Amino acid sequence: MKAAYLNQRTGPEGLVVGELPRPQPDHGEVLVAVRATAVMPTEFAWFPTLKTREGNPRPFPIVLSHEFSGVIAAAGEGVGPLKVGDAVYGMNDWFVNGAQAEYCLAPASAVALKPAALDHTEAAAVPISALTAWQGLFDRCRLRAGERVLIQGGAGGVGSFAVQLAHWRGAYVVATASARNLGFVRELGADEVLDYRTTRLEEHQGEMDVLFDVIGGETLERSWSLLTPGGRAVTVATHSESVTDPRVREAFFIVEPNRAQLEEIAHLLDAGTIRAVAEAVYPLTQVRDAYARAARGGMRGKVILQVGGTDGARGLDPRKGSV
Repeated sequence: MKAAYLNQRTGPEGLVVGELPRPQPDHGEVLVAVRATAVMPTEFAWFPTLKTREGNPRPFPIVLSHEFSGVIAAAGEGVGPLKVGDAVYGMNDWFVNGAQAEYCLAPASAVALKPAALDHTEAAAVPISALTAWQGLFDRCRLRAGERVLIQGGAGGVGSFAVQLAHWRGAYVVATASARNLGFVRELGADEVLDYRTTRLEEHQGEMDVLFDVIGGETLERSWSLLTPGGRAVTVATHSESVTDPRVREAFFIVEPNRAQLEEIAHLLDAGTIRAVAEAVYPLTQVRDAYARAARGGMRGKVILQVGGTDGARGLDPRKGSV
């Protein structure tokens, strides 16, 4: 099968596009013929990218990206209602090879039927980002209608879903974004949008019931004073995992696969209540260009790699198309 992969510890400049063996599903697993996936520039530095759960070096070649949209090509025993030929979307394990390949393995519990209203390119932008927003807002912060929530980074992959889901829940949504994306974030459902380069966040001191942070660092440090007494916070900024501040350690979490939540999200997408957002779409052969675009930041949603087949594509410019 064709895949993009690493043969050594490196950045995106070391990605190779070549042939790898096609994996086979075990009990409880499905083999997905990947149509599209999304890139995450920070993945090169993640612990699971280069280490096993036990801390040993993972063997090369290593395939990145752990969310996908595609079609079930084969299935092991015990996969429930899923069957060969189903169009699906979901995630796979952080410690195994990912979806920058024509086929990837995933636990059936981490896969759901693809939203019918979305093509594969659109659906690939959803699983990790939407699940992160859902779990952060609803599972951890217990966001309720009428509460005020601040979303730091409202235009990105996770932030764009956080804005939409918080609006759907009935919260009063305040979000930060760049000047370019202020109108876009309002369209997603934010009640107020603040230019993070020019707005003094301290003016909102003590106003927020919930803080949802995707940026971390100094931005997160300046955000604590914005919470009401008893306010709740989450951060998903990758570098927050190593911070010693107990507030940050308590707020940090990593998304977990969840089929039931993917099904709920699919219902919202099919109803038009929320939508998927992608900054650009690249073919697998231009994987380095895709990472270069993602690394520049300032995006609306995610950068998508179109991997296998052409079904589900809408004739988007592979470098400039927006879904």
